[in-house]
Amino acid sequence: MRGARIKAGRILDQLEEIVIATLIAAATLLIFAAVAQRYGLSGVASVYRWSRAEDIPWLASLSKSLFFAIAYVRLTWAQELAIFFMIWMAKFGAAYGVRTGIHVGVDVLVERLPPDRRRILILIALAAGALFTAIVGTLGARLCWHIAEMGQTSAVLELPMWVVYLAVPAGSYLMCFRFLQVARTFARTGELPKHDPGHVEGITPEAGRTAR
Repeated sequence: MRGARIKAGRILDQLEEIVIATLIAAATLLIFAAVAQRYGLSGVASVYRWSRAEDIPWLASLSKSLFFAIAYVRLTWAQELAIFFMIWMAKFGAAYGVRTGIHVGVDVLVERLPPDRRRILILIALAAGALFTAIVGTLGARLCWHIAEMGQTSAVLELPMWVVYLAVPAGSYLMCFRFLQVARTFARTGELPKHDPGHVEGITPEAGRTAR
């Protein structure tokens, strides 16, 4: 049973990371393609005007054909979809931040407390985080239900807006689970997740010293 829970936890961790990485990559590619098309159209139009002014027919014809070929690919929806990807990424990224301890926190006073009081205060803070995210998730679920009943769609892609807002309950409930997971681990071992900004996956300090 314990082994099954550990395996399920690892699968959830990997799925969380895959979703975040995929959304970031997709949003980046969409924005890059939209910006490249915009500047490409501007550049080709400049070449067309210059070739007409210099009386170079073949270049004017080529640039005109290229302009219409680039303009044929409609990317007016790219910005909206990239925003939706970033919304989902942010909600799942917040849960990832709780799991890995990368959220910013001021713990100067907490570290000065005696161990027993420090333990109690940290557990209270984690419980408060779990309660808050559970409330946000519940309110978000009610909002999604209300938007689905209204049939609201996005401006460009005409996607059902409840799909976009579904990121709120999904990400919030996952974040709540992560708070409870961290609290359980801390209650058992007294350890909190810590993030080292200088750490690079797959590279150990010993390997770095050896390479130097």
